[in-house]
Amino acid sequence: MSAHAAAPQTLPAGDYRLSAESLRRIERETAKYPAEQRQSAVLAALAIAQEQLGWLPAVVQEEVAAVLQMAPVAVYEVATFYHMFNLSPVGRHKITVCTNLPCALSGANAAARRLQQKLGIGFGQTTGDGAFTLTQGECMGACGDAPVLIVNDRQMCSFMDESAIDALLATLAADTAKPAR
Repeated sequence: MSAHAAAPQTLPAGDYRLSAESLRRIERETAKYPAEQRQSAVLAALAIAQEQLGWLPAVVQEEVAAVLQMAPVAVYEVATFYHMFNLSPVGRHKITVCTNLPCALSGANAAARRLQQKLGIGFGQTTGDGAFTLTQGECMGACGDAPVLIVNDRQMCSFMDESAIDALLATLAADTAKPAR
């Protein structure tokens, strides 16, 4: 299942409510807009929710909708439009490979094959230990640095040949061995 696919019907065990801290942060974001435009904070609210939970189950999208006083379907539309939002659980490290044409012409397919071989998974899959999820992404705006990938939606990695991929995976595996934050 793709990390961006619809949320599973049966939720894995866990607490899927926004914390008081997340709710405070969302309220701080809504304060940036006129009261009648609270929904303008939907991107920030979804990012805060995902930062807390690692993904956005439907029940959390509904909670965000209630906080922002908007229809749950409108929140779902935003969550499904932007690839940065995870609609199903992902590993501790989500690696997104740009597979657009410029990256593909500059080695993205080889980079993807290397990642799949080293991790033993395909796109949209998570390793058995929950450490890595591998996804495809659209243009990341760094065509001159191709092939490009993004780790955890935050760290862009450029010129990812086999040795760079091996080094990245070794670094991430060492980080995975540390206790979760």
